[in-house]
Amino acid sequence: MMYDAYQGMADVGDRVRQLAQNANTILSAWAAHPTASPWRRMSAYYELVALAGFTHARPDYGIESVEINGAAIPVEERGALWTPFCQLLHFRKAGGEDDPKILLVAPMSGHFATLLRGTIRTLLRDHQVYITDWINPRNVKLEDGEFTLEDYTSHLIDFVRFIGEDCHVVAVCQPTVSALAATAVMARERDGVQPASLTLMAGPIDARISPTKVNELAQEKPIEWFRANMIGTVPAKFEGRGRRVYPGFLQLCAFMSMNADRHSKSFVDLFHHRVAGDIEKADAIRDFYKEYFAIMDMSADFYLETVDQVFQRYLLPLGQMRYKGEPIDLKAIKKTFLLTVEGEKDDICAAGQTLAAQDLCSGLRPYMKTHHLQAGVGHYGVFNGKRWEGQVYPVLRNHIQSSR
Repeated sequence: MMYDAYQGMADVGDRVRQLAQNANTILSAWAAHPTASPWRRMSAYYELVALAGFTHARPDYGIESVEINGAAIPVEERGALWTPFCQLLHFRKAGGEDDPKILLVAPMSGHFATLLRGTIRTLLRDHQVYITDWINPRNVKLEDGEFTLEDYTSHLIDFVRFIGEDCHVVAVCQPTVSALAATAVMARERDGVQPASLTLMAGPIDARISPTKVNELAQEKPIEWFRANMIGTVPAKFEGRGRRVYPGFLQLCAFMSMNADRHSKSFVDLFHHRVAGDIEKADAIRDFYKEYFAIMDMSADFYLETVDQVFQRYLLPLGQMRYKGEPIDLKAIKKTFLLTVEGEKDDICAAGQTLAAQDLCSGLRPYMKTHHLQAGVGHYGVFNGKRWEGQVYPVLRNHIQSSR
């Protein structure tokens, strides 16, 4: 019922927003005239109405080239491997056939993997990039089966084996847990493929450390409460009809409520920038929210197991997480170079939670482990923005080079 009610309102809202978008298009043309300030204000208003709603389709990556030494180098995007829940996309710049191979593990956390578009652009300067392009579960048929936390880990193991031993895994936020678990599982099979390096960025390896508001929310209620109140059923009009999911609209609303004043100010700023003719500033805010409001659901099993195992019972740092019935032993990791990266001002995954992997991977020699705490950035600044490009990325690049 919850999902059906939302979808009914969303369908009505989509029609209103389409009308607003049409009005904005017309008024924008009139607003271009130097004496047309009233039209500019009306155009800016309709832009806000058109923007104020969620979409459920993945945006395009739009990475057609990458700038290197002032030259635009063409980039090829192609599918490399498919499962019902994920496609492994491969990005490679022209002439980059011999570049190191990165498996960029995107979160399955209410947003599409395109949120890492800027991360990919930066990595492409020196690497070819494979990314886990997760598919919205509401578009996955019920007969394709469930998707659990263990299934997530299995996907990573399969992808690393597909890419080969020269694979460098870079996991961002939530999937750092599965990336570390997958590396340990592969290390247990000593003669099998193992990643050459593993980079864990701003992820909840041990959420007991310096709990954030996100961690506290997960601790406030028993898992049965999450099962009863946060899970919906995909409506009949979609391909995944009948599938139990944690709806993306619930997750995004929860995150936005934590910073409601900031988001409200951003919309006000967008209006004033547009009216004042500050096109670049207005477009930057608009583009951010077009990406931010593109949402995907999460499989109910994956969501509930993540809350339970990662944020409530802390199974991985306690040595109690299992994969296919066998315990996951992080001490088994002996060949994979480890880098952990955190943001000083991260209010989603506090400093120390990712660093915990350093002690847990006690089988690695000290020279194979590196930690970087980036000053002055919050969660997203760890993997996107100027400090990511200028200060975090060089550390990651050097880490990969030293592990080859």
